[in-house]
Amino acid sequence: MTTKNQFTAVYKKTKKWIVAWVEEIPGVNTQGKTIKEARENLREALSLILETNRDFSRYYI
Repeated sequence: MTTKNQFTAVYKKTKKWIVAWVEEIPGVNTQGKTIKEARENLREALSLILETNRDFSRYYI
């Protein structure tokens, strides 16, 4: 069974980069030169953090 979660993505434009993070999960942050790149990078960062958290919960709980 797959559960679909919704998270809040925040994007902030700096001089050269778009900085992005997920409000609900510390450590999920990234950047990109375009909003598209930042969004893709953020999805990958979120996926990696969720996968890592699942792995840790299997071994350490």
